[in-house]
Amino acid sequence: MANAVIRTGGKQYQVKEGDFVRIEKLAGEPGSKITFDEVLMVGGDQPKFGSPLISGAKVEAEIVSQDRGDKLIVFKFRRRKRFRKKAGHRQYYTQVKITGVKA
Repeated sequence: MANAVIRTGGKQYQVKEGDFVRIEKLAGEPGSKITFDEVLMVGGDQPKFGSPLISGAKVEAEIVSQDRGDKLIVFKFRRRKRFRKKAGHRQYYTQVKITGVKA
């Protein structure tokens, strides 16, 4: 079972077949198939490294769910100025299951 490093949503993820990964929100419904073409590295017996990408390599996945993360509290404060600002943020994400790594 080969592992790979993919790039999506401005971040890099190390994945292997069968993994569940939370990534930045992608368009699609749960159950639909997606393909990641930006593969930076494929491991295994003979690892391949791209410069920066490996041509022809792809990672296939299936969307499991579309959801929002836990609430983060953003609190800004200036001492001695009576300034306080409180806000919350919930980031959208897509959970995918990696179904195949092809080099």
